[in-house]
Amino acid sequence: MKLSDLCKEFSWKYEGEDREITGLQTLENAASEHIVYLENEKLLESLKNTKAGAAIVYEKLKTSVPKGCAVVLSDNPHLSMAFLSSIFAPKIVNSTDKKPLIDKSALIMPNAHIGNGSVIEANVTIMAGAYIGENVTVGEGTIIHPNAVVYNNSVIGKRCHLLANCVIGSDGFGYAHTKDGRHIKIHHLGNAVLEDDVEIGACTTVDRAVFGSTIIKRGTKVDNLVQIAHNCALGENCLMVSQAGLAGSTTLGRNVIMGGQSATAGHLKVGDFAMVAARGGVTKSLEGGKVYGGFPIMLHKEWLKAQAKLARFFKSDKI
Repeated sequence: MKLSDLCKEFSWKYEGEDREITGLQTLENAASEHIVYLENEKLLESLKNTKAGAAIVYEKLKTSVPKGCAVVLSDNPHLSMAFLSSIFAPKIVNSTDKKPLIDKSALIMPNAHIGNGSVIEANVTIMAGAYIGENVTVGEGTIIHPNAVVYNNSVIGKRCHLLANCVIGSDGFGYAHTKDGRHIKIHHLGNAVLEDDVEIGACTTVDRAVFGSTIIKRGTKVDNLVQIAHNCALGENCLMVSQAGLAGSTTLGRNVIMGGQSATAGHLKVGDFAMVAARGGVTKSLEGGKVYGGFPIMLHKEWLKAQAKLARFFKSDKI
């Protein structure tokens, strides 16, 4: 779609060369056929170095857009991106008639659905009621239990284990907000990737990325009723216990343990071999190799001391 047509659709103004735009992309990964946006000035250097064909920016930032990149002016680039995402949102059902490729050794039980373009490798078991979308890859030896859902374009590695009713690659929870209080959906254009030997518990959700991939690396095990939001990256051999949750763009290092009902705010990093105790609330990035607990998060031994002091206080004559 031509940039001029996109801008006409939303009554936007642009400066620079008109060109064909095929999709939205991140500042770092964009090519000349992509359009990007910048709202957070902390990413200004990424804007200056982007290879995108067009950029949606505040007027005050247009001088930072590199030469050859068209400028789309907006007083709310995040909101503009949300509107634009509806144009490039992937179709629920594509027009492809490429039949799924299913290895002869795979066991596909009755009432399982496998979408066009998907690849089911050797010795895969897909149980009744499971839904495998279009252009999905399911690696050798993987087991998918009843009523699990794997959305379009997801990648499931070898020997993975997806328990009943889990959802892989669902649209993430993201909205931009208008001045009058309406919430405009941000359509998620990326996918979800599970590497080899990953286990996903019953009723757990792994959202696909806005751009790029939500990634769960080799050997990680996720319990029942866990939420993993868009653009998260979990390192190798992590453990997430029931009802834990990761907000968008959280990165866990390798062998991180998230206790039951623990959670993180978004855009944080938790270092290798860190452990967050049950109900811990992670509000900042954490150094690896330590045990944390409480809310706001602190070293677990300090949290235990604080709880002991509180207990003594409530037993005293001060109340």
